[in-house]
Amino acid sequence: MPIPAAPAPPALPALNTPEEKAQPGFWLGTLVKEVLQVVVPAVLLALSIHIFLAQATVVYGQSMQPNLQPAERLVIEKVSYYFDLPQRGDIVVLDMPQMSELLIKRVVGLPGESVEIRRGVVLIDGQVIEQPFVLLPGGTTYGPITLGSDSYFMMGDNRNNSNDSRAFGPVSRSAIAGKAWLRYWPLNRFTLFH
Repeated sequence: MPIPAAPAPPALPALNTPEEKAQPGFWLGTLVKEVLQVVVPAVLLALSIHIFLAQATVVYGQSMQPNLQPAERLVIEKVSYYFDLPQRGDIVVLDMPQMSELLIKRVVGLPGESVEIRRGVVLIDGQVIEQPFVLLPGGTTYGPITLGSDSYFMMGDNRNNSNDSRAFGPVSRSAIAGKAWLRYWPLNRFTLFH
């Protein structure tokens, strides 16, 4: 005995018929709909990442040589400083209102510490600190100064050619935009920072 055929589903009205497409405003409405569904969320996501999570930056100048070279590209991350404070040795990006560009420096002095530089040798609370990343320490003399409860002392690794806390003083925590996380360009110097 043959199986009876299932009834055909009811016919659905055609979407976007040629007559509808010919209506004035059809394409504009479609474009607006696409922008609202695709472009706006993508822009909001990119802005959220840039503001709260990470951002790309370029190394300008020679102040971090030999560890960072001019025109290298970095990604700085912002998340870790929501949960922890900057630590000595961190490479950070400073966003200071009096500077037209972002600065890349290394954290040397922490809140509450006494910082002094004697002929290029950095002393924290009277003790010499090891800085193996510095190629030429220079002959600078500075301080001593005691950092405030929200102040950090920043220096470039190229001590003879760096605009840093020796020139503009300690910086507040709010000026630290983020921590160097990744050097992605040039590819032969790709580095994931700790």
